[in-house]
Amino acid sequence: MKSAKKTSSRKDDHIRICIERDVSSGKTNGFEMYEFEHNALPETRPSDVDTSTEFLGRRFELPLFIEAMTGGSTGTENINRNLAMAAEKMGIGMGVGSQRAMLENPEITYTYDVRDVAPNIFLLGNIGAVQLPVYSVKEVRKIVKDIGADGLAVHLNAAQELTQPEGDSDWSSVLKNIKKLCNGVDFPVVVKETGCGISGDVARKLESAGVSAIDVSGAGGTSWTRVESYRGSEIARAFIDWGIPTAESLVRCRKVVKIPLIASGGIRTGIDVAKSLAMGASLSGFALPLLKPALESHNAVIGVLERIATELKVTMLLTGAKNIDNLRTKLSPLRG
Repeated sequence: MKSAKKTSSRKDDHIRICIERDVSSGKTNGFEMYEFEHNALPETRPSDVDTSTEFLGRRFELPLFIEAMTGGSTGTENINRNLAMAAEKMGIGMGVGSQRAMLENPEITYTYDVRDVAPNIFLLGNIGAVQLPVYSVKEVRKIVKDIGADGLAVHLNAAQELTQPEGDSDWSSVLKNIKKLCNGVDFPVVVKETGCGISGDVARKLESAGVSAIDVSGAGGTSWTRVESYRGSEIARAFIDWGIPTAESLVRCRKVVKIPLIASGGIRTGIDVAKSLAMGASLSGFALPLLKPALESHNAVIGVLERIATELKVTMLLTGAKNIDNLRTKLSPLRG
């Protein structure tokens, strides 16, 4: 239980810091290096623009995903439930935060459980890749089942762990353990970074290991090394801007893998979403922009998502794209 208390306390620190401090990377997400060609004669109207898509066999009304944020300490259930209610209303999916705390203390399972308010959403559980040697495949299957999730996100956060005072430093055999997990479950496994991006080489290895999708989570948004620097880590300060920008990570991964990609990391507007889709992402993920609204109400979260959805539709209309597939030919890199 002592370990569980430490995990819950660390989660509380992370939420507090993300709310109170500037946690952004010094890098941009990289999407400013790409531009849509404006269509002055779009010959369509907003009601004709179709933003729906499919991801891992599930229909999404919008190509948006609420990224994993929290769970595992008292009060975080309110955040997850507000996010889930918003996801249900908008017809999109979401992930819960790391369920390591739940494995350490099953009594806090309720902080992750949102199915009663969001019975229809695509829901991902969550575990750290570095935790896979600690828990059996059976235990991991159970945490997915216990919250009624449709799949599992396995997060890669080596930069954060290696600069965190209480972090895990053994990153050997991670790929082997991911492959073992994929072979031992009957639900999709999505591997995601946490703000440092995924290279083409790593993406290729993950696809070969059997993962169903990759969330690139590149640099340009929340810097978890900056978060750890606020918690007193001196070494973390040297790595605040570490990582591959989201747009670059997306390009590298799309070149080498065929499995679906989620673009996250500094995605803030519907224009960013449209660019990520044009570059080959299936969904765009959001976390920090929804955190403060989630502390307020599910309607506040919906308000942010509706703004993003409107920006996406306007972007599509201004390129003459009536659906997401049409966006694929509308984007070009800026010339220097």
